[in-house]
Amino acid sequence: MTWSLPPGIVDRDDPERRSAEATASFLLRLRASGIRDLALLRAMEAVPRAIFVPHRYADLAGRDIALPIGCGQTMPEPSFVASVLEALSCTPQCRVLEVGAGTGYATAILSRLARDVVAIERFQDLAIEACARLDRLGITNATIDWEDGLDPHQRLGSFDRIVVHAGLDEAPLSLLGRLAPGGTLIYAENLASTQERRRSQTLMRISLDRDGGPLETAIRPSRLQGACKGRSAVL
Repeated sequence: MTWSLPPGIVDRDDPERRSAEATASFLLRLRASGIRDLALLRAMEAVPRAIFVPHRYADLAGRDIALPIGCGQTMPEPSFVASVLEALSCTPQCRVLEVGAGTGYATAILSRLARDVVAIERFQDLAIEACARLDRLGITNATIDWEDGLDPHQRLGSFDRIVVHAGLDEAPLSLLGRLAPGGTLIYAENLASTQERRRSQTLMRISLDRDGGPLETAIRPSRLQGACKGRSAVL
């Protein structure tokens, strides 16, 4: 005999229902953090974060917390990733350069917002693993290269949007020179605090007008890791 629940009774142990509830909760937290871009919210709904976190942290993937990912690096909390990508203001026509691919999580989200994405990662192990995740999701408009993201090869050309997932002491001139007219660059600027005798960090946006003039805007506090040159650098 097959038993079924009476009409109107919800099976709380149903995996599909639990998954749907977790996704709804995830999106509500993003909205509560101030994210309003519907295209971005849809992209983050479609990209399962659990695929991008180390297996031992899979049960924490739905929480709004940063997680260690290997090579001494950290995967930022989803709300921070969302605020960075919302500030980037991608359109479906954009060509995007991402410096610091990490697990490939933001790369996968960007692939749903932009025409194509070129991501660069300093750590070879992370780059290989991130590429495998993009392949698993069937993403074909994003690539991840292993090289120096602050000095990308000239073969890559120019970009409409550039995002740097790292703290820098000043705006990266090498990357500003790769922005197309009307382009936007996002990075985290390290700021010295004389009162507290410690460094703070602010997420910055630099937008170019059609004549190449820059407009710089502070977005929010940040805690990204620093970047330095060389393949063994921390990013």
